[in-house]
Amino acid sequence: MTSTIPPAMPPTIPPAMTSTQFRLLLLAAAVSSGCGLAAELLLGTLASYLVGNQALAYGVAVGGFLAAMGVGSYLSQFIFAQGDRTQQRQYLLVSFLKVELLIAPLTALLPLGLFAVFVVNGPFWIGLSLATLLLGMLAGMEVPLLTRLVELDKELRDAIAQVLALDYVGALLGSLAFPIILLPTVGLFPAAAIIGAFPAWMVVVITQVFRGVTTWRRWGIALGLGLWAFAVIALPLGHRLEDNLYGAPIMVRHQSAYQRIVVTRWDRDVRLFLDGDLQLSTLDEHRYHEPLIHPAMSASGDRHRVLVLGAGDGMALREILKWPEVERVLMIELDPAVVQLAQRHPTLVQRHGQAFDDPRVDVQYGDAFKVVPTLTERFDVVVADFPDPDQAVTAKLYTKGFYQQIQRILSDTGVFVTQASSPFFAPKVLACISETLKATGLIPHPYLSTIPSFGPWGFVLATRTAIAIDELSLPVPTRYLTPAVMHHLFTLPKDIRTDGVEINRLAHPIIVQYQADPRWAWYD
Repeated sequence: MTSTIPPAMPPTIPPAMTSTQFRLLLLAAAVSSGCGLAAELLLGTLASYLVGNQALAYGVAVGGFLAAMGVGSYLSQFIFAQGDRTQQRQYLLVSFLKVELLIAPLTALLPLGLFAVFVVNGPFWIGLSLATLLLGMLAGMEVPLLTRLVELDKELRDAIAQVLALDYVGALLGSLAFPIILLPTVGLFPAAAIIGAFPAWMVVVITQVFRGVTTWRRWGIALGLGLWAFAVIALPLGHRLEDNLYGAPIMVRHQSAYQRIVVTRWDRDVRLFLDGDLQLSTLDEHRYHEPLIHPAMSASGDRHRVLVLGAGDGMALREILKWPEVERVLMIELDPAVVQLAQRHPTLVQRHGQAFDDPRVDVQYGDAFKVVPTLTERFDVVVADFPDPDQAVTAKLYTKGFYQQIQRILSDTGVFVTQASSPFFAPKVLACISETLKATGLIPHPYLSTIPSFGPWGFVLATRTAIAIDELSLPVPTRYLTPAVMHHLFTLPKDIRTDGVEINRLAHPIIVQYQADPRWAWYD
């Protein structure tokens, strides 16, 4: 009696990958890495926008993400793939698809959830840490799983080399696509949804090429379509949450390539915010811009040529153009969107008196740190109206090296003036700027003005030779300043010191630490 052995069933996945399947897995490595790095940058950008401390924000978001990837890579070894090569490949492939299907919605939803936590004054830093941990761990599993998949048909050395090569290419593309294309084009939260949709659609493509995993295709399609739809509604959802941050109706909101621009209005008070920080209130901005401009204009031996660094809202221009001797004003502004807003918004145009239309004004766009060293023209007055030095990217504009470049283009009787943060909430910033200017050979003259929207605010005027403050004149119309008030600005209160600090240098931006004074918690 003989027995018949039934023929073996054909494997659900071919014994060896085709070239198309292999290239697709390498593409998956690139997509995974690109989306992962874009998610890191997105979380860092969100945290920087909300809490202002860019170095710490990116340190937690990017550093935490990378550390969590290490954890995820370690945990991937516990995903056991048993059986023959066909069974191992299918198990590893399904595991990779599950990871992608988890990453997709989390990438889209976690940033909006973090924003909501911040709006309700919840534990934002804990939320950010948990978000980076969760996304990082999942992202850390992707490359090991793909490497093990490729290794089934390639030698380990070749598998690692080829997967990592595409992984690094994807990282480059992701790091460029987010800040250059996604963020300025669609905004933060729609960008999160678009980034999250990529892994979902990658699942759909993989299930088209590999047999035996088609049941996961429906999940990929559903998630991909769902996240595309979410990208449309994410913007108004983000706007609803953002409205709660400002305490007034938002009239303009725009994400430029450099910053988040918001304009609010409450009755007659129109306010401009950049990355959540108040820049001006139309009720009292004259109490900032008049002290910023007129002491420097009065102290200068000549007033024919003026250089303005920053101040794209146009209010400083208004004050400069009051002086009839002015023949030329060169403005260097980083963000064209700020100037465009100032030129078009009716209230801002009314406030600066159409200053940008004056033929004496020339606006150039660029980073002042890079542009100033290229200037060959000398100026009688140089005005620096930069953001506070609360991060390295702005702290470089308060360094000894940059001030030496300013000194180079100052005329012999020229005057330099800069805003210097709050002398009460960040008292060492005023002192640091004064000492740094002194180290360049200039003579600093610190002073302050009281602005209801900001409180006491510091400025530093610097000249090549000493000036007599009591002799400064004010022959132009003003709303706040008088000659007596202008002279009194230079009398500092007893509790404001201008010594005992280090010089701010590019290699050691100590001013960032001074700006991060704990006293700011009282203001917030």
